Amino acid sequence: MTLPRNTVIERARRFRALHADRAPLVLPNAWDVPSARTFEDAGFSAVATSSAGIMVSRGYPDGERMPLPELVEAVERIASRLRVPLSADVVAGYGTTPAAVGRTVRRMLQAGAVGVNLEDHNPASGKLFPLEVQLQRIRAGLRAGEEYGVPLVLNARTDALKHAPGGESARFEEAIRRAEAYRDAGADCVYPMGLTERSAIRDFVQAVRCPVNVMVRQGLPPLRELARLGVKRVSFGPSASYATFGLLQRASREVLTRGTFRTLVEGAITFDELNLLAEPRRSPPGRGTGRRVTS
Repeated sequence: MTLPRNTVIERARRFRALHADRAPLVLPNAWDVPSARTFEDAGFSAVATSSAGIMVSRGYPDGERMPLPELVEAVERIASRLRVPLSADVVAGYGTTPAAVGRTVRRMLQAGAVGVNLEDHNPASGKLFPLEVQLQRIRAGLRAGEEYGVPLVLNARTDALKHAPGGESARFEEAIRRAEAYRDAGADCVYPMGLTERSAIRDFVQAVRCPVNVMVRQGLPPLRELARLGVKRVSFGPSASYATFGLLQRASREVLTRGTFRTLVEGAITFDELNLLAEPRRSPPGRGTGRRVTS
């Protein structure tokens, strides 16, 4: 199931190139093989994993409560069934030390991921890692990519907008300070968790002067406007999981309260289409099915 090294390297190069396009890279976050394949078949140029989606689907709350080997296995299985690049959400790196982050990133690369999402919020303490500690952790993740020989794309997430001390303005300034430091440490992209308001997005992008990732959530401007604001990457986060389980809730309520099945059957795929989502498939070297999502 492990991908050949040359395949991982080729996908990593392709993934890196997607960040250089003028239009924002749209990354749907999957939680298993069928969701990832659905996104690939829809035409996305790359796929990411959702830590919350994977963990909840396997019976664990979000965070780092799911054992790392289970997360690695989930990423490996998804990567093996895709032809487009896969980026893995490693939460806070499954360990507080730079060495732990390096080991986790290496395992993700061995599993077939070509990018990682690393956050600065310590799930054990509920606080942000000290800035210098997080810089060491980012460098360790990047070093793991260099040592493995894969041009890893590291997306450095900051939760300063939520967890930094002070008021809204102070937290925003801390998010910028951290993003600039992460950029200077070598992060390819910075991700201010919780940034949705137009003027705040514009100010943040202008301040950090490097690729910025925002997450889909209520109130986020449409793609065309995000492109004008200078955003380079838009990730679904757990929103696809929310939408999927919202559909199941609506279907369940309809059956139990009305005795009808409209929500279950309208727009549904067939058994054959479902089964195909798990079938291995091949593509010529260096090619995938993804199409660029334009704004």
